[in-house]
Amino acid sequence: MVVKMKYLALVFGLISVIGFAQSKKGIVPKNYVAYKTTEKITIDGDDSDASWSKVDWSEPFIDIEGVEKPKYNTQVKMLWDETNYYILAKMEEPHVWATLKQRDTIIFYNNDFEVFIDPDGDTFNYYELEINALNTAWDLFLTKPYREKNVVLNDWNNTGLQSAVKIQGTLNNPADTDEGWTLEIAIPWASYQKSFGEDNVPRDKFWRVNFSRVNWQHDIVNGKYERKKDASGKYLPEYNWVWSPQGVINMHEPEKWGYVYFTSQEIGNKVSFIIPQDEKIKWELFQLYRAQKQYLAKNKKWAVTINQLTKSEIKVGTNVITPKLENHSFGWNISVKSPFSSKTFIIKEDGQFIEK
Repeated sequence: MVVKMKYLALVFGLISVIGFAQSKKGIVPKNYVAYKTTEKITIDGDDSDASWSKVDWSEPFIDIEGVEKPKYNTQVKMLWDETNYYILAKMEEPHVWATLKQRDTIIFYNNDFEVFIDPDGDTFNYYELEINALNTAWDLFLTKPYREKNVVLNDWNNTGLQSAVKIQGTLNNPADTDEGWTLEIAIPWASYQKSFGEDNVPRDKFWRVNFSRVNWQHDIVNGKYERKKDASGKYLPEYNWVWSPQGVINMHEPEKWGYVYFTSQEIGNKVSFIIPQDEKIKWELFQLYRAQKQYLAKNKKWAVTINQLTKSEIKVGTNVITPKLENHSFGWNISVKSPFSSKTFIIKEDGQFIEK
């Protein structure tokens, strides 16, 4: 545990450094309507359950920055019932390989599929799941993104998790060419605990969710797949292909994840979801959060006025919003009252988002 946490600190050290970089312009989170199913879903890695044939695939994944089409296609489908959140991922891959067999090892050392979930959208207390083609899982709970001083509970287990892999080809066989692999997952709602007596099933609500696929270039050494190295013996960087682009090479910016709306309508109905205007106010607050962090790095002190962070008028739709910056002994708050819902939104110096 101690060794692994030290490793994680090193792995994500770069993320901490670049975590406050502004995203590329024009990045808008994806959204998906997950329908309720009353039919049994058998977790076997296959898409043969009738319910899967009745819902649409997501748009194909794109690279994490949102600028390039990946070499291989990846798409997902989603469903839910009163017990589980179901995910079906289909990955094109001519060389399906995996070596890691022990749960909670560093699965992204292999090609893998990853799930990120922030139920309440405040960027704190979120969940990550990684699974390789051997169906080996790494599930963890994070108190905050790596850009802030956080705690990573690597020994947290998603109790009741079900997953299965089906290979379209042969696993770990360099002598042939495969089509790819399919991963089917059932995540129990009970894994996502809320306060005592509060229901944790998001009926007609949205969660912030994203999916990532890590894909490595490989070599074949003594008849086995290995991650490819450069001339100096260092591993070449992995590809990161995602459902909803992040704008930066960092999955741990939950405010940029996609929106999954869990409609109580059953399969066969047509439900549309439009990202609420209040969510776009939150995006603007996170831009100010990043600007405040950059201001501190440059000036060795926090800004005390919004004008020090941006000279531009802040608009959501046709509405001008006027954030208020308050400094205090522990840091600062930026708050704004929504013209759409009259709710007050606050972002703190550690990036936590609060809604009142």
